[in-house]
Amino acid sequence: MSYARPAQDRHPDRPAMSVVAHRGASEDAPEHTLAAYRKAIEDGADALECDVRLTADGHLVCVHDRRVNRTSNGRGAVSALELADLASLDFGSWKEEALGNETFGAEAPGRRSGVYGGEAPDRQNEDPERTSVLTLERLLELVADADRRVELAIETKHPTRWAGQVEERLVELLGRFGYTKPAMSTDLPAPVRVMSFSARSLHRVRAAAPAIPVVYLMQFLTPRYRDGRLPAGVGIAGPGIRILRAHPEYVAKAHRAGNQVHVWTVNEPDDVVLCQELGVDAVITNRPKQVRMQLGLG
Repeated sequence: MSYARPAQDRHPDRPAMSVVAHRGASEDAPEHTLAAYRKAIEDGADALECDVRLTADGHLVCVHDRRVNRTSNGRGAVSALELADLASLDFGSWKEEALGNETFGAEAPGRRSGVYGGEAPDRQNEDPERTSVLTLERLLELVADADRRVELAIETKHPTRWAGQVEERLVELLGRFGYTKPAMSTDLPAPVRVMSFSARSLHRVRAAAPAIPVVYLMQFLTPRYRDGRLPAGVGIAGPGIRILRAHPEYVAKAHRAGNQVHVWTVNEPDDVVLCQELGVDAVITNRPKQVRMQLGLG
């Protein structure tokens, strides 16, 4: 059975399905590092996705988990640490060690002692772009300096001890880069959008910056939104790929309701095909290069 629909002709110079790099090209480089985002831009990603959290001293940093334990050599909650504390941590070597374990096997020498393939890493020669915490401001600078258009999808993480301060700081920062102004042209999507599982977070963003589109992320398809409708002011649905596997008809319903559909996290070739057949507007993936190649864009 095919769920294909006619390719959108609103933007004939853009691919029918946008490819968004999830935490950067996170299959090839440590997630949320500058290196992962540079790689995603090099790989041709249409947009970059990031998660943001607020530090104890008011900086927005790109970290997914509430705590830094998984993705760094430190411990503790992001909200309880200052930027200087995070800057002293290594946010990249865990990825290199994981890749080393894949290459040399789970019982490779030094697996527990933090060495690669039995040899201690040269910390002095590490690339800071692969190991340093990334601020949202630095990521915005990277996008601004790109030699082509690159969109940005920013997810606010909730719940958080800082409540509305995350959105307040986010809108302030986006305003400094000119992203809160109304679009000069309707020929292209807005360059920045904000995503969240929290409808309240999206409401705060819309109230402070109506020009910024928002995406309502969904882990489950609740009865309230099963017909394709979304919370007030939201025009983009963000279902997980599991929702589309179980409810492929949802995409058509969302489109009929006037909403776009951006799906996460689409890594498997079969899921890419499913999204393409259903007419999904954007896929969020750890593998932007491979997905673009599969779509004939690479």
